[in-house]
Amino acid sequence: MSTRAVETWLFFLRHETKLTKFHLTRLRLRNERSKASVTAPGGPVVSVTTYGDRLRTVHLVLESIAAGSVLPSRMILWVDSEEAFANRTAGLQRLVDRGLEICRSENFGPHTKYYPYLLSTDTFESALVTADDDLLYNEWWLEGLVRANREDPGSVNCYRAHRVRLEKGAIAPYVTWGRCRTTESSFLHFATGVSGCIYPPSLLRRLKLAGSEFVQLCPKADDVWLHVNALRAGMRTRQVWDRPLRFPFVPGTQGTGLYHSNVLLARNDEQIRNTYTASDIAVLEAAAQVGSN
Repeated sequence: MSTRAVETWLFFLRHETKLTKFHLTRLRLRNERSKASVTAPGGPVVSVTTYGDRLRTVHLVLESIAAGSVLPSRMILWVDSEEAFANRTAGLQRLVDRGLEICRSENFGPHTKYYPYLLSTDTFESALVTADDDLLYNEWWLEGLVRANREDPGSVNCYRAHRVRLEKGAIAPYVTWGRCRTTESSFLHFATGVSGCIYPPSLLRRLKLAGSEFVQLCPKADDVWLHVNALRAGMRTRQVWDRPLRFPFVPGTQGTGLYHSNVLLARNDEQIRNTYTASDIAVLEAAAQVGSN
């Protein structure tokens, strides 16, 4: 992903409303007409979950990934009801005909985007990429994550990260954390899955061993569980670009979302307190000390 590509994308975001309509039109036409496979050998696994009204639009999200310069080796959509599994939209069925896998899963909330995949296999040879079901990704989205993982396979690589702030020996309120402004890896960097993350096989193995304790600790904060397990595995987090990147929302998908409960109602802070131990905070404090020297 070149500087020019990012600058072009930032221009897109400044004119988001108008250009998103154009992007949607292209994706709808592609979905109706393309016979091209949505997968190719050698890529990572891409895992997405959806529910409710977003079942009507998630095919456009997946089509945006399928239009990328790099394709996944598998593209999996997890749904939590038999109705959603059996009565898929025409747009989703066209993607299934081109290689999309739609799989049933128990509802694990936001953890459904990755946890059912961990349960489905005991061998992890490919990295796992998670994507949200309400964003439109561009042609270099997956390519950028794959390149970042190749450059730094020992880190979690992402397009959008925060920097954990500590206060009096504890983790400060989530709303006070700063944005990541560097491509350096750090234990203090906290990947937010909204724009996409790539997780190395070694972390996938650890997450599988960690099991479903997140149900009691942070049921609505998958980013918290993924970060703390990376921390415990000695794995830092790295942002692909020196500023956080975001991608446009699919129009009409923002009536519900975790932001309202997790951030506005401070639920993130409660789940963070439940999840991070004194040993975890000690690792973060040591990283902060190194950064301040």
